Amino acid sequence: MFKTTLGLSVLGLITGLMTAAPVAAQGRNCAPREVVIARLAEKYGESRQAIGMGQQGMVMETFASAESGSWTITVTMPTGMTCLMASGQSFEALAEAVPSVDNDA
Repeated sequence: MFKTTLGLSVLGLITGLMTAAPVAAQGRNCAPREVVIARLAEKYGESRQAIGMGQQGMVMETFASAESGSWTITVTMPTGMTCLMASGQSFEALAEAVPSVDNDA
């Protein structure tokens, strides 16, 4: 079952992946955004679950399927080219609170 937001550990992973996006754009796993989104929907039943802005105008999106639990992280360049950054199974969005900071030191 999906929850409303991604956990902090997943956001850390996503941030790390976004810094690698220029390298991935040179690989084979890139296509126009419309093509990638259609393929994720048709083949894997995935829809967008999260979005974030990265460096130099890049957009990170997480797609996932509620039925299968499959997930894919993409990064779209300002040119409209979308690259697959990571994928896997057992997606679960987390709604974790930020840990409190003890200021009594």
